[in-house]
Amino acid sequence: MVLSLNKAPDLARRRVGTALDETGLLCVTLLEGLRRTWDVRQWWGEFIEQCWFLARVTSVPVMLIAVPLGATISLQVGDIARQLGAASGTGALLVSAMVQQVAPLAAALLVSGVGGSAITSDMGARNIRDELSAMEVMGINPIHRLVTPRLWAGSTVSALLCSVVILAGVLGGYYFNVIQQGVSPGAFFDGSTTLLQFSDLLVTLFKAWVFGFIAAAVACYMGMNCDYGPVGVGRAVNKAVVVTSIIVFAVNYTIQMLYQVLVPPRF
Repeated sequence: MVLSLNKAPDLARRRVGTALDETGLLCVTLLEGLRRTWDVRQWWGEFIEQCWFLARVTSVPVMLIAVPLGATISLQVGDIARQLGAASGTGALLVSAMVQQVAPLAAALLVSGVGGSAITSDMGARNIRDELSAMEVMGINPIHRLVTPRLWAGSTVSALLCSVVILAGVLGGYYFNVIQQGVSPGAFFDGSTTLLQFSDLLVTLFKAWVFGFIAAAVACYMGMNCDYGPVGVGRAVNKAVVVTSIIVFAVNYTIQMLYQVLVPPRF
């Protein structure tokens, strides 16, 4: 019993050290992937292919998620606003929530959960087949050739998906708030932008862009460093999705806190 208690601090230190090592290697992978961004001719074709793949696999799921989210926000906010006698403000609250918080998070999680899983499995399959080592033997840096286009594809598609999330969420909220709860369409759309500023949209696109980088970097890193065998690839996919979600929520909180301090919200 005493020996097991003495081993507990050592085990905790090893886990913390492993987590810090993996964080450092992840940052190195991200920075190394961005270092050769200027050499567009080397990765342009792969970038277009990855953008098309990510857009194809995420566009429909992101709409299927955004519509219920907008409907849920509209129902909850509409009930409260109607009790307060401010049912016409539901559109403003819905659009503000979709633009500032829901859109970048939904886009990033879809890019990570759908596209990132495919990226991790692809990189893991290349790893267990020793394709990455073969590229290094031929003098080709696998990070520059494979990771760089995926980083930019993930960030580009994540930023573009924000508009899809906002549109689908507003349509879902419009249906339940106007058709189901009886708010007039003019009142719903008239105040929809009263709580927003142009900088809110810019920050939303910036957050989605950063989240796309994070999702693609984590997916590539987990795939390139997975254990050999199908089990190792499966664990890497699961770990990539979980780690991306944690990092995205932490970064979102940090960016939103700084933005609210620097740019006061409109009332």
